[in-house]
Amino acid sequence: MPEFLKSKAGRQLVALVSGSSLLWIIGFFWHRNIFGGLRALGNDATDVLFLSFTIVGGASFIYSCLRILDLRKEMLRQEERGKRAHWIATHDHLTRLPNRYAFEKFEIVKTVNAEEDEQEPTATIFSIDLDGFKKVNDLVGHQGGDKLLQEVSKRLSAFADESSVFRLGGDEFIVVTRGLTSEKDEKFAKLLIHAISHPIQVGAISCQVGASVGYARWPQQGDLLQEVCHRSDIALYEAKSVGTNIALRFSEDMQLKVTARAKLEGELRQAVTECRIKPYYQPLIDLRSGQVCGFEALARWIADDGTSISPALFIPIAEETGLMTPLFQQLLHTACDNAKSWPQHISLSFNVSAIQMDDRLLASRILKILEDTGLPSSRLEVEITENALIRDPDLAASIIDDLHSAGIQIALDDFGTGYSSLAQLARYQFDKIKIDKSFVRSAREHDDRHEKIVQALLIMSRGLDVKTTVEGIEEHGQLMYFLREGCDIGQGYLFGKAMPFPETIPYIRDREELSRKTA
Repeated sequence: MPEFLKSKAGRQLVALVSGSSLLWIIGFFWHRNIFGGLRALGNDATDVLFLSFTIVGGASFIYSCLRILDLRKEMLRQEERGKRAHWIATHDHLTRLPNRYAFEKFEIVKTVNAEEDEQEPTATIFSIDLDGFKKVNDLVGHQGGDKLLQEVSKRLSAFADESSVFRLGGDEFIVVTRGLTSEKDEKFAKLLIHAISHPIQVGAISCQVGASVGYARWPQQGDLLQEVCHRSDIALYEAKSVGTNIALRFSEDMQLKVTARAKLEGELRQAVTECRIKPYYQPLIDLRSGQVCGFEALARWIADDGTSISPALFIPIAEETGLMTPLFQQLLHTACDNAKSWPQHISLSFNVSAIQMDDRLLASRILKILEDTGLPSSRLEVEITENALIRDPDLAASIIDDLHSAGIQIALDDFGTGYSSLAQLARYQFDKIKIDKSFVRSAREHDDRHEKIVQALLIMSRGLDVKTTVEGIEEHGQLMYFLREGCDIGQGYLFGKAMPFPETIPYIRDREELSRKTA
């Protein structure tokens, strides 16, 4: 019983009983003094009935008051819960900034009193994306990455009203300013980049990220918030394609590029579906014998109107849109099937893009294609760029080990242009390194520094018992230089451009005939 009395219902019952008792006493004396005459008439039933109605009415009044008070308290609690739920729905729990939902409900223009401000209201939306955040996140862990995001949020909030700074998710932010001129927009964007790129201390580690910024103005570049935000995103995309710590204002040229890219993406999807992108083959020449020792498969896309679309255009789109895996499998399957028609000593070299090194099933996909086409694994050489190895070094090592175990050769492509070349050679097992064409151009220009670097690379490769391929040989002088330096394999326009498969058989035959004549 004591526990019940402590509850809300118990307290209401005690209050009701106490109030009823008090009313009964008051009613008794009130009735006796004012309506005592009824007793003189001997009407005891009327007396009792009146007293009972008085007590019941008073008790009902007290109960109603208590219920009204409880309802008011409950309404206040519900209102507080509603405010809390709304805050949670409209704010990012990590940075406590307004989130994407809040941005969609954001009023870009506050009420303006025309008498106080005669100028036309303006606003600028700055779309911000952190550069290098993934590397920092890998370095300091997810908790460290969270602290970095919190610090970036504080720095952004120092430049604008906190209600005008939004975290859309990941490392994407939006800042909305009002009343800035075009000149001040540019300065403001640079200030944002400077504030973000200043080193941030995460525990004992000093971290640094960059920022790309795109911005657009309202109402000059859109009547609605969503329109202006879309244009600032376009400017951000353009800034990221230029480099790090770049701020760009939206222009119509950017819109045209996006439209053209969207059109190209649609055509690429159709081309992949219809298998219209084909492998072409550029010869790899044994510099000692002059004979063909392999072909590198290169993707070529001929549009319906007969124009050739550069891989530099459609490969990045394929990587970004998830088309790279089906395109890779189509091209590799065709190339392996074609390679069976070449003599046994001629190998097939095939490039793997950086994004594919994130695919844990890459090795099994390649082995499945070899099994389906019947090409021996020893005749396949997979080329991997240095940049692809730094995305996930452990996964890259696992993929390379699986390929090696199956007998597939591994070549390190564009050697000397990526990250930590010597470290890559020490960590991974490569069968061949391909010296980048930039070093070939230096041989033509007689650049002593580059020549010494090439000589050092060749000495190192011989010490590691790794063959070397030189890309981009276009002149006889370059060929003689690398022959003299002891390179193993040459590739470039001097030997032949990439060709469709039917032309490879006559090419092999012609090279063999040429080798016999010059022997």
